Amino acid sequence: MPPAPSPLAGVRVVDASTGLAGPLVGRFLADLGAEVALVGAGSGSMVWDRGKERVEDRKLFSALAAADVCIVSEPPSTLAGSSLAAEPACAANPRLVHVSTLPFLEGDAPWAGGGEADPLLAAWAGTSLRQASVEDVPVESIYPHLTTVQGVWATACAVAALVERESSGLGQAVIVGGMHGALVASGAAFNFDPTAPDPAPGPRPGGSGGAVPFYRTYQCGDGEWLFLAALTPRFTDLAFGVLGLSGLLDDPRLDGKGRAAVLLPEHSRWAIDTIAAVFRTRPRADWLDALASAGCPAGPLLERGDWLDHPQLAAIGMRVEEDGRIFAGNPIRLTEARAGATPQPVRGGGNGPLDGVRVLDLGAIIAGPYGASLLGELGADVVKVEPPSGDSFRGPGFAAYNKGQRGIVLDLQSEAGRSTFLRLVETADVVIDNYRPGVLGRLRLRYEDLVAANPSIITLSVTGFGEGGPLGDEPGFDPVLQAMSGMMTAQGGDNDPVFFTVPVNDVTTAAASAAAVCLALFHRCRAGGGQRTWTSLAGMSALLQAEQLAREDGRSDAPRGGTDHAGPSDDDRYHAVADGWIRVRGRVADPSWLVRTRDDVVSELTAQGVAAAPARRPKELADLLVAADALHADTRPGREHWWTVGRIACFSRTQRADTLVAPTLGQHTDEVLREAGITA
Repeated sequence: MPPAPSPLAGVRVVDASTGLAGPLVGRFLADLGAEVALVGAGSGSMVWDRGKERVEDRKLFSALAAADVCIVSEPPSTLAGSSLAAEPACAANPRLVHVSTLPFLEGDAPWAGGGEADPLLAAWAGTSLRQASVEDVPVESIYPHLTTVQGVWATACAVAALVERESSGLGQAVIVGGMHGALVASGAAFNFDPTAPDPAPGPRPGGSGGAVPFYRTYQCGDGEWLFLAALTPRFTDLAFGVLGLSGLLDDPRLDGKGRAAVLLPEHSRWAIDTIAAVFRTRPRADWLDALASAGCPAGPLLERGDWLDHPQLAAIGMRVEEDGRIFAGNPIRLTEARAGATPQPVRGGGNGPLDGVRVLDLGAIIAGPYGASLLGELGADVVKVEPPSGDSFRGPGFAAYNKGQRGIVLDLQSEAGRSTFLRLVETADVVIDNYRPGVLGRLRLRYEDLVAANPSIITLSVTGFGEGGPLGDEPGFDPVLQAMSGMMTAQGGDNDPVFFTVPVNDVTTAAASAAAVCLALFHRCRAGGGQRTWTSLAGMSALLQAEQLAREDGRSDAPRGGTDHAGPSDDDRYHAVADGWIRVRGRVADPSWLVRTRDDVVSELTAQGVAAAPARRPKELADLLVAADALHADTRPGREHWWTVGRIACFSRTQRADTLVAPTLGQHTDEVLREAGITA
């Protein structure tokens, strides 16, 4: 694979962060051409500190004075009086983009010690209580997913601020806290009705494999596991046809309500058992071949340790060998920009750093649309283009992943719809898609077709496996990559595999998509010319496990989980208390905790300097998040009592203030077409 362009060439970065999120920002910027000076301890990992040049602390002041970006992770109380704090750093260097990847929100973290702690953040944010489990218990991820998402999203925000600086000439302070990362990762959980009851306690339908009968893990006749990814109605019909269960949704127990009823706990249990019995009749290879022939997505559960050796990872540049070490590469791919154009600064109005940028979103399901939605959070005007039948993901989760978009309907398979879309491309800056490989060609909407309409257009494509390689033409879904990359097997340890309830590959890919678009915009601002960019779920599955997949002499074995994994050790895990659960680091359980309240025990431990957090549900965080402008009242008709995610990053100069919601099907068609000069 040819070397990626360097859109950040000449950008100077001071990385004074620790942990994971901040160092990840520094590594991403270094990967894309920035000169990164590492100050202090860094992450302590070759995975996140590579590509940076260590600078002595005594040179910090001069480095800051010449820097374009400064990255810190310490809370304000720790940095008070330091030249690294946002206010003095920006006062001394008005062009500086100061990025804080704080452990929680804008202030100190609510746990003792106050540093970055993914397990404590997951407890606070409700992620662990949402995870599919056998019993009704919080489950600890063996991966730091939330802080990884935080770091990728902070990268997008940092580059967006650089884009805005090209027109204003001014830097600003940017805060992306751990809770912001959790909101990006689990946005659907924070689109809720506070009056709705909590789930009933007790064993969860489907256990750790997932509660949706047609979207979960199954063990086959040879003992091997696969993931059945038949989420949409079309795929469900295909899967049930292969399994010989075409009449399952017509079962009298469902009372004629089909798919909607089979998702209820009282029905999903027997449906899962019925499907499981069929899968046990044949070996995995037979089932995968049959499902693939029918066009239904599925994937084998493989071992984590083999993933970096898969030829697909090498083909898309995600397997990097350097000085005898092997590690995951950068999943953002930029192709050579079109030459000969003049620089095009973004001239916005300050309602987000990307105010003035127009994005056309052709995506469906999660990764593509959510990447466009995150650009909307950064101020872009995002237009969601749907077919007359609508996005196949329209339903309960749609609102979380399509916020901040205006919706139009176009039939791109018709000549009129295609020509109308190309008229819109003339007015746009970016086009995003996550079509299956080959679809853009059939629609005659490849990059070359769009460039003919607008030579300055930037495109981003999200695919399952990336471009090229043995699997490049295959469709990919988040859990299929969870399965193939070894995530599910490693989380399950020696027991049954675990399906991550949060679509970790999708949401991280969305954040990386926003970063890729911002990088292309920054290049266009400085040098001119459009650009084709892409990323993949496969690349993201390696990034999310980067620390666990890395190989070098003397490296210890990566952690593995187990059924309802509570934590790595007796003094670093979840514990039951009288009214729930707490996550504790550095203290073995006291028997008295079982008869005491959650908040009482956490308060006592925190006063003693022990890092502890309550395992909360999203609705418990409403007051805290509203105060931080991170949760807004939902403004959609009929949702007057609901909450939705608000601001997921803080910008000192270009903060947007409005509430973002998802559009109804075709809600803005006339409005958007009129703006483009297209009449009825």
